[in-house]
Amino acid sequence: MHVSPPGSATVLRQWMHHAVQRRFAIDVRSLAAFRIALGLVLVADALLRTRDFSLMFAADGIFPPPLIRDYFDGDPTQWSLALVWHDTRWAAAILALEGIAGACLAAGWRTTTATALAWLAQVSVFRRTIPAANAGDLLLSCLLFWSLFLPLGAVWSRDASRAAGAGRLRTMRVFGPATVALVLQVMAVYLGAGLSKWNASWLGGEAVRYALSVHDHGTPLGMWLAHADWLVRPLTWGVLGAEIIGPLAFIAWPAARPVIAAGFLVFHVTIWLTMSVGLFAPIGMVAWLPLLPGSVWGRAGRGLADAVGPDCRPAAARWACAAAAVLAAVSFVHDRTPWQSRPLPAPIQKAIHAASLAQEWGMFGTVPPLEQWAYGRGELADGRVVDVLRAGRPIEADGPTGGFTSLPHHRWHKLLWILPRPKVRPFAPSVAAALARDWNARHAADEQIVTLELRFAHRNLAAPDGPLQEMLVGAWPDRDSAGTGSLDRFLEADRASRSPR
Repeated sequence: MHVSPPGSATVLRQWMHHAVQRRFAIDVRSLAAFRIALGLVLVADALLRTRDFSLMFAADGIFPPPLIRDYFDGDPTQWSLALVWHDTRWAAAILALEGIAGACLAAGWRTTTATALAWLAQVSVFRRTIPAANAGDLLLSCLLFWSLFLPLGAVWSRDASRAAGAGRLRTMRVFGPATVALVLQVMAVYLGAGLSKWNASWLGGEAVRYALSVHDHGTPLGMWLAHADWLVRPLTWGVLGAEIIGPLAFIAWPAARPVIAAGFLVFHVTIWLTMSVGLFAPIGMVAWLPLLPGSVWGRAGRGLADAVGPDCRPAAARWACAAAAVLAAVSFVHDRTPWQSRPLPAPIQKAIHAASLAQEWGMFGTVPPLEQWAYGRGELADGRVVDVLRAGRPIEADGPTGGFTSLPHHRWHKLLWILPRPKVRPFAPSVAAALARDWNARHAADEQIVTLELRFAHRNLAAPDGPLQEMLVGAWPDRDSAGTGSLDRFLEADRASRSPR
């Protein structure tokens, strides 16, 4: 019997399907490594947040729930389980849930449930402390969201070891809407950042110098690199080129993927060493793990066929993932084009918020030639004046030694960095009051704070002989419209509370 050769349209469809599959299929062993690292990052995030738990999560702390809701303009789609009740124990339970779900995810125990709980808890935690959140928190929530639709527990997991033979995944690689979304998610992070850098500060070759200062986001090592004149311009242009060309090459040139992935992993290690950006660097490294080719794992995973398997999720889940991917693409295009001057239609914006898919695409897009710092001028009962933000060090109004790196950790760096901005400024009184209350609870009577001023200052490096610009961001006790405070009432109340009964 004569069999007709396939038509040109069929051949073209097969070629396109193979080309797309080759670029967006993911090795299940890479997914397993991603799952383990993702869980460990969640555990680390939960543990690190305990350092200032009472200040950042208590209802009377630096982020009062009503102000958080006002920050989100009362939008219920910007939800947080941590705001359902204002009891500190409830906030502690949500934070504990993040850590526990992360541990279960790393072990691969009830992976689907653990992923869902981890996403709910992580989004709730970072929105509860949104003024101290950074791009890493937003990226982590997106990675967890796409993970809801991926077979993270297919191999190297407790679930896989307990699964019946008939129910186990048989192929080495998987392909579907979720794998496409995850790959594009990672690429969009760098492409968005690179496009935002196409401006004078980066094209001029000086942006890295300013960003690596300890008065911006640099560590001591970063500060040292910032003074290496021979390296600054090549490094600035190299970052710009890598963020724009790297993602495009990764999609277009599959054979180069191992080199590109290795390059970006080294890039994030460098960020970790030279910049104070919290967990952003580790999260960025985790994001690259599922994109590693199967050749990285050698003979590990024997018993799986070296083939691409279909997405076995229910059809409803695949359609939901595809719809979310469209929303994420709309959000990216809106933020990176002149369209950003016009708000998205409300239903689309609310859907993006509900899925927590909004991100800060323009990270370090413009780096002005400024040295910036914050300090907390606290006057104590014994007459001393100290920097409350730096554990009582002497005030250095003309630039604290170590800049932002001398603050307790990155969450404080981020908060104080943006506290002068109009949208965040309403938190300033509660920040000052909570800091004063926390200090006084830990110090003797003669070391009690009687006044506290949170100040933000900057100096223009383009005009080093110009004046130092400084502003009072927040104060405790609160000041009235005439500029006077209720200090006398606070001191009287304090004396009354300390008198023998």
